[in-house]
Amino acid sequence: MEKDMKLLGMGPFWDDLSVGDRFRSAGRTLTETDLVNFVNLSWLTEELFTNTEDREGMAIAGRIVPAALVYSCAEGLLLPMIQGTGLAFLHASLDVKAPTFVGDTIHVECTVSEVRETSKGKRGLVRTENRVVNQNGETVLAYNPLRIMKGRDS
Repeated sequence: MEKDMKLLGMGPFWDDLSVGDRFRSAGRTLTETDLVNFVNLSWLTEELFTNTEDREGMAIAGRIVPAALVYSCAEGLLLPMIQGTGLAFLHASLDVKAPTFVGDTIHVECTVSEVRETSKGKRGLVRTENRVVNQNGETVLAYNPLRIMKGRDS
């Protein structure tokens, strides 16, 4: 690759970020196939996710998807933010705000809330406040990952 040619699809380095920076991911519609594949892979075989016939007495009406699937898709949607510069996921608190259903389209709104150099230098800790938002503008999930990211001089 030529020295002056920029690489597309590469996330920012930690030292390019500032508290208050905001990002929005692309959207993604959660499908029946997504639900079935995730439930089978994860063994989350609770009837709330697997029984389409006998819904009487279920806590939530409708074809709901597990919050773990919503979180997984949110992380996938944010991959361009850390592609090539993200080194480790350290911690997050996660709060489910509302149910998400098959057919909902989600995106992630991300605000940088912490940026600091690690003790080893050339790497930084970056925390973001992430809101997963559905097509109606409702926040369905919120979490705040802390990641180690490469520095520009790494």
